Amino acid sequence: MPNAPLPADTAASPDPAPPGPMIEVAGLVKRFGRLTAVDQLDLVVSAGEVYGLLGPNGAGKTTTIRCLLGYLRASAGETRVLGGPARDRAIRRRIGYLPGDLRLEGRMRVAAILDFYADLRGGVDRRRIDALCEQLQLDQSRPFGQLSKGNRQKVGVVQAFMHEPDVLVLDEPTSGLDPLMQREVLGLVRERRDAGAAVLFSSHLIFEVEEVADRVGILRQGHKVVEDTVGGLQVLTARQSLHLRFTEPVPASALAGVPGVESVQAERTRVAVVVRGSVAPLVRALAELPIEHIAADPILLDDLFYGIYDGQAPAGERPGPEAPGGERPGPEGAKA
Repeated sequence: MPNAPLPADTAASPDPAPPGPMIEVAGLVKRFGRLTAVDQLDLVVSAGEVYGLLGPNGAGKTTTIRCLLGYLRASAGETRVLGGPARDRAIRRRIGYLPGDLRLEGRMRVAAILDFYADLRGGVDRRRIDALCEQLQLDQSRPFGQLSKGNRQKVGVVQAFMHEPDVLVLDEPTSGLDPLMQREVLGLVRERRDAGAAVLFSSHLIFEVEEVADRVGILRQGHKVVEDTVGGLQVLTARQSLHLRFTEPVPASALAGVPGVESVQAERTRVAVVVRGSVAPLVRALAELPIEHIAADPILLDDLFYGIYDGQAPAGERPGPEAPGGERPGPEGAKA
C-alpha cells in the first residue's frame, strides 16, 4: 500500500524495550544539501506523557518525526523508540503513527484499509475497529478516494489508535476535522496517555497542545529554543490579561505608566490591562484607586509562543500561523 504510515519491515526483534524513555532523540541533525532542517535536537518522551511539538512553517517538526520513524536517514545523531529503531518489526507493531500527509489507495474501501493495517500489527479485534469508527462517525463501506478530507483523516486516526499502541506519533492529527471530532481525537490521546503510552504530538493548533500536552518543545529553524511544561512556559513569558472593575470611572492614563503594563483599555468603570512580568507594581497602583473586582484571563500558549519568538527572532521577524495542514515547499516535499 503506498505511503503506509510506517516503513518497511526489517528483521524482527523479540526482546522487549529496556526501561527508560519510550521516545529518544539525541543530537539529531538532518541536512538537505546546504539547508540544515534540524540541528542538534534532543528530546525524550516518557511513558504516560504527551509531548507537544510546536513551531511555525519550516521549524523542523515533521523532519524530526520522519527521522525518528525511519522515513529519513539522519545526517547525525540517534533516535530510538522503545529502546531501538522504529523500523524493527516488533517495535513497529507497538507504534501508532499518523502522518501529516496520509495518502492511501483510493479504490480500497475503508474496511479493507483498516483490515490491512490490523494484519500488519498482528491482528486487531474487529470490535475495537468498529467502535472507533462509530465514535468518529466513519463509514467503512466507502472507497478512500471518495472521502472528504475530514473523513480521510479519520481513517488515519483509526489506524493509529486501533491496536492500542505503546507509542503514538501524531503529526497534525486533527487536520481537516470539525471541532466535535477534534475533541474526540484529543480524548483518544488522553486515554492512551492515561493507559501509559508515550505520545509525540505535533500541531499547528496551539490550543490542542495546551489541552493535552504535559511538556512542550518549541522549534525555530531546526533548533529547540525552549522546552518546559505549559505552566513553566507561562512563567517564562508571564504575560497576563486582567479585567478590572472600579466603583467609579478611571482613565487609562491612571495605569498606562505603571511598570510592566503593556496596554490599557478603559471604558468608564471597566478597564482591561495586559501586564508582562510581575503584577506587583500594578497591585500597588490599584491600591490607590477605587478597585472593586479583578479577574484574570488564562495565559494562552499562543501568547507564550509568540512571546518566545519575539525574544528569539531577529528584528522585524515574527512567524505567522501555519496554514491548515502545515504544508510548505521544501526538500521533503511536505511540511516541516
